[in-house]
Amino acid sequence: MANWKAFAKAGHLPTLIASFLYFDFCFAIWVLNGAMAPFISEAFNLSPAQKGFMISIPIMAGALMRFPLGVMAQYIGRKNAALVEMGCILVAMLYGYYAVSTYGDVLAMGVLLGIAGASFGVALSLGSGWFPAQYKGLAMGIAGAGNSGTVLAVLFAPPLAMKYGWQAVYGFAALTMLMPFLIMLIFAKEPPDREHHSLKELVSCLVEKDGWMFNAIYIITFGGFIGLANFLPTFFHDQFGVTKVQAGQLTMLAAVMGSAIRIVGGWISDKWGGINSLTLVFIGVIVLMLLLSGAPSLTVTTGLFMVCFAFLGMGNGSLFQLVPLRWPTTTAVAGSMIGEIGALGGAFIPNAMGLSKQYTGSFASGFIAFMVLAAVVFIVMRIAQRRWTQTWVGKGGKALAEAKTVY
Repeated sequence: MANWKAFAKAGHLPTLIASFLYFDFCFAIWVLNGAMAPFISEAFNLSPAQKGFMISIPIMAGALMRFPLGVMAQYIGRKNAALVEMGCILVAMLYGYYAVSTYGDVLAMGVLLGIAGASFGVALSLGSGWFPAQYKGLAMGIAGAGNSGTVLAVLFAPPLAMKYGWQAVYGFAALTMLMPFLIMLIFAKEPPDREHHSLKELVSCLVEKDGWMFNAIYIITFGGFIGLANFLPTFFHDQFGVTKVQAGQLTMLAAVMGSAIRIVGGWISDKWGGINSLTLVFIGVIVLMLLLSGAPSLTVTTGLFMVCFAFLGMGNGSLFQLVPLRWPTTTAVAGSMIGEIGALGGAFIPNAMGLSKQYTGSFASGFIAFMVLAAVVFIVMRIAQRRWTQTWVGKGGKALAEAKTVY
């Protein structure tokens, strides 16, 4: 309790809560098509490959929009950028409610859903900007736990789609954006850690080795989370024949683990070190992908996915404990860049699973492909961390007494 009080006093808690809600509701909207995929697939009689592609569109669109939003936030402020984004989302949801009626419209709507996926870097930087280095991991974890929006989407979208039609869910989503918009407008304050940089300085992280190493790690941790969270309703429905609503409920069990453990991942990384916790995460994910490829029963599969999402959530929190230590003055841009590439990696799983099912009759090859990718990234990370602990971060990934900026 004493530690929590010290944490709360160290920063601006209302801004952190506003950032969490902003990210939470944006995340829910980002994954709407994945949550409603069984309904959309049935409406247009989609093949497995078409399902995977349709689910991957919002992921890729959101990824591509993250970095531009992060750059904009450096110029107009993170709070203002968040408000502009939420206004655009509201308009996009109204378009979905009134205009989407064909498969082509669904793909176009997937691009618009990507606007919501762009919120990541701004939300985490806004939420953690008031907190000192020793609390960055926990603050990032709390703001990042907004990926619990997946739970909202898979829990509420299928029943609403069943009762009112899947197009109507976009209309309900438009209404939900009013709450985080007003809370952000009234209670959030722009953090004091904003510095002015040239565009060249802002995009410099795109060509740094560490930036691309972080990208690769995030492809596994967040790419795995968002890719699986979007595809699991389709996986449970097609693999085990459960109803569309049950598929959403089973996905919720897994997604809630990843969202809750993200906070724990940030806290553990502050105490234990982000590198150490990421090592545990990668070992767990590699083993679990291998076990899932064996097509166990529904009960065992659900349990394995819950553990897998817990590891992925912990990995997300761990990585973003390291980001503000490596880029202390351009956290929003660096976070958006890493989030962009990581989210692009999330498109790998739906497409790999769809192609695996269509051409082999099983999802096993999709799991194996992701396992191999995770193993390669893990090996490269263990090599890279030797230099990290000699330059900008302490042993195991703990914050140094005095933050260093690496050029």
